[in-house]
Amino acid sequence: MAKTKKGQTKITVYPDWCKACGLCVAFCPGKVLELDPVAGCAKAVREEDCINCGFCELHCPDFAIVVTPKKGATATEGGEE
Repeated sequence: MAKTKKGQTKITVYPDWCKACGLCVAFCPGKVLELDPVAGCAKAVREEDCINCGFCELHCPDFAIVVTPKKGATATEGGEE
């Protein structure tokens, strides 16, 4: 399966949908996401460490996270390089 390289993804969190349950933070292997107590939702704080696994998007019960390739991102076989 082709995936984008590490750091070539855009993580969008919809704050109106996010209830700050923390599932995305718990499942993220790259520790890319953190809960923002001020905003009351998850936030991508280390987007450059995202390996495009999609765990955050898949486990979000409110569909508040979308992971997409950045413009110009190249696909590689096997994920990160």
